[in-house]
Amino acid sequence: MKIDVEKLRAEIPATEEYAYLNHAVVSPLPRRVSEAVARFVADRGLEPRFYTRWQELEDMFRQAAARLIHAEPEEITFVHSTAEGLNAVAQSLPLAAGDNVVLCDVEYPANVYPWMNLASKGVETRIIPHREGGLSIEDLEEAVDDHTRVVTVSSVEFLTGFHNDLARIGTLCRERGIYFAVDAIQSLGMIPMDVRAYGIDFLAAGGYKWLMGPLGTGLLYVRQELIEQLRPVYVGASSVVGGKGFLDYDLTFQPDATRFKLGTINKAGMAGLLVATEFLMAVGIEAIEARTRHLTDVLIADLQRRGYEIASCLRPERRSAIVSFVVPDPQTACATLHEQGVIVAPREGYIRVAPHFYNTEAEVLRVGDVLGDAR
Repeated sequence: MKIDVEKLRAEIPATEEYAYLNHAVVSPLPRRVSEAVARFVADRGLEPRFYTRWQELEDMFRQAAARLIHAEPEEITFVHSTAEGLNAVAQSLPLAAGDNVVLCDVEYPANVYPWMNLASKGVETRIIPHREGGLSIEDLEEAVDDHTRVVTVSSVEFLTGFHNDLARIGTLCRERGIYFAVDAIQSLGMIPMDVRAYGIDFLAAGGYKWLMGPLGTGLLYVRQELIEQLRPVYVGASSVVGGKGFLDYDLTFQPDATRFKLGTINKAGMAGLLVATEFLMAVGIEAIEARTRHLTDVLIADLQRRGYEIASCLRPERRSAIVSFVVPDPQTACATLHEQGVIVAPREGYIRVAPHFYNTEAEVLRVGDVLGDAR
């Protein structure tokens, strides 16, 4: 499927003012997403039957999210951030003193602190050095042992853009009886995801980066076969099946991922994320991946020609739409780019560029045009 870039750019108001190349932080909202949120808020004030439509909206969201990652709707629940989803999983797993969790040393904190927080239970968080900006299968094989209960990884690393080999990690986890958790915020909407094919047990992702949804939105996937092993730490009226009425107290958890839903959630944000998800799936996730690969090809070739060192792994199978490169003073370089309307981010000593499907070749080339050749 070929993307009609010019037609789709009309959906993104930010293109009128900026070369926006910062989707690894937050995406600008497409018009239809902003309109969906506004419509939800307006309907709440005008529609007397509005309450009955909330559940319909939630059902539609779970169905769309399930299609996006090749799951079942019952395995999906709405969360407000990646960290919320990963905390829900970490705190509810049956882990005990002596168990360990293995992860890589370039993980974003949202996929580190929920596991480190288990230290009070005697659970060790085992952090292994990255290789080429991501998790090496060989290093992982050496790090896990008979007490490893969880391996957790980002589908795409926030700093380097390294696209971790989820299929091989999933195979290792299945063979050794280890839970496999994934932080997918840096890939959903940019790279196809198949939780079944990769053997993923748990996946969490905020919806405001590559999915182009509102802030305070996201999804949590829990493999249905594991749901009864998870006992939520935080519980609300929506977490339980309940009795015949509100005063018929019955702490029987929901039989699906909604056991992690406490109560009323950000339905306005959910309305926006639903529209954003459907929009991207209509464009085609495979087509988006191909388009962003082309744009980063153009960017990398130009930066290399100008003498910049690329920090991201350049092996084709490990690349994504995130490209980081070395400059002497990232903060100053970013400020210079921003002054010229080129929006990127400084990260850990690098400039990080993250184009999406609607960006153009001319926009990614503006990075080098503004900075000039490496000194």
